[in-house]
Amino acid sequence: MNLALWIVAGLLAAAYLLGGAFKVVTPKERIAAFGHSAQWVEDFGAGGVKAIGALEVLGAIGLILPAVLDTAPVLVPLAALGLVAVMVGAAITRIRRHELTLMLVDLAYLALAALVAWGRLGPESFVH
Repeated sequence: MNLALWIVAGLLAAAYLLGGAFKVVTPKERIAAFGHSAQWVEDFGAGGVKAIGALEVLGAIGLILPAVLDTAPVLVPLAALGLVAVMVGAAITRIRRHELTLMLVDLAYLALAALVAWGRLGPESFVH
């Protein structure tokens, strides 16, 4: 189980790091030009999109770095819970925009982040 949690956390961290960094450095208008799946940015200001990206980057770092450095590993499940909250917001935005098919992807990310939070808070915590 520990290995599975590391793999899931690593994949999530990579996805959120790339996606979040993209949101931070790319203007809102360019993100919106990526097509239907990126039209959600119309519901937010430029600062809001950058804030969401920053939260994703911080969550990605929090999924891996505290455990790798063995410094405050309790931050790993907290980062995962933070990403769950981000994805709840994403799902709500998708519902409001009637993008139910795209919401399934958001729910998959939410479920994986919840799995990491559950695993690291419970059966596979880093407590020695």
